[in-house]
Amino acid sequence: MAGAIDLPGAFAWDGRMSLSSSPPRPEAPANAPVVYAAELVKSFGRQGAAVTALDRVSVAFEAGRFTSIMGPSGSGKSTLLHCLAGLERPSSGSVVVAGADLARLSDTQLTMLRRDRLGFVFQAFNLIPTLTAEENITLGERIGGPRIDPEWMSHVVRVLGLTDRLRHRPSELSGGQQQRVAIARALAHRPAVVFADEPTGNLDSHTGGEVLHFLRLAVERFGQTIVMVTHDPAAAAHSHRVVFLRDGRVEGELRNPSAEAILARLTPRGAAA
Repeated sequence: MAGAIDLPGAFAWDGRMSLSSSPPRPEAPANAPVVYAAELVKSFGRQGAAVTALDRVSVAFEAGRFTSIMGPSGSGKSTLLHCLAGLERPSSGSVVVAGADLARLSDTQLTMLRRDRLGFVFQAFNLIPTLTAEENITLGERIGGPRIDPEWMSHVVRVLGLTDRLRHRPSELSGGQQQRVAIARALAHRPAVVFADEPTGNLDSHTGGEVLHFLRLAVERFGQTIVMVTHDPAAAAHSHRVVFLRDGRVEGELRNPSAEAILARLTPRGAAA
């Protein structure tokens, strides 16, 4: 058996990643932050050509809540999501996810954290075309991640309305069904948090609304934590909270927002209020 990999401030992982050696998953108290960033800076380029995408961002995301990140193009919202999810390294500052300080993890440890503790839903469905829906959903386990509880997977599949689609390949599914498969894959291993980057960007409004309903359902029914980047006020209105960015800085937030309130906040007049 491979030696345990120690994740500072979090948990120890066994290299084989069997069910018995999976990291413990302590339940976070309701409304406690499961993801937070402190003084986060991300710059691209060098010296005179450097562009600061994130400028000393400090923000926390509560467990068991659906939070959207919004802002105009170039505000840094996708960069923030990528840094929070360990997909990009910040230039400075800290990010803590489920008790793990990302700055203290090696690339290997970071990869294992993303595989075993996080879920991802992107604008592109990122399904493997040669695999069935069921095989795509269980892909993490197939590549060495935590074993998926069959009862839990059956429950997720049933709630997402995919029971009769498991043997279909992506080409045999509609866009909404493919995105639901991607959501099921993100939820299958019970991650600490799901990061969603414009998950309805390739869908029509009706299908996109269904996907957002399922994401909200994952929070309400499964106690999931979701952090989503979107440019769409109607999409963000499905969330419990909206965090607004502008010019790489947190500008404010809304709780239990309506699409109208979000749109007003995004306009120059509303943003200045």
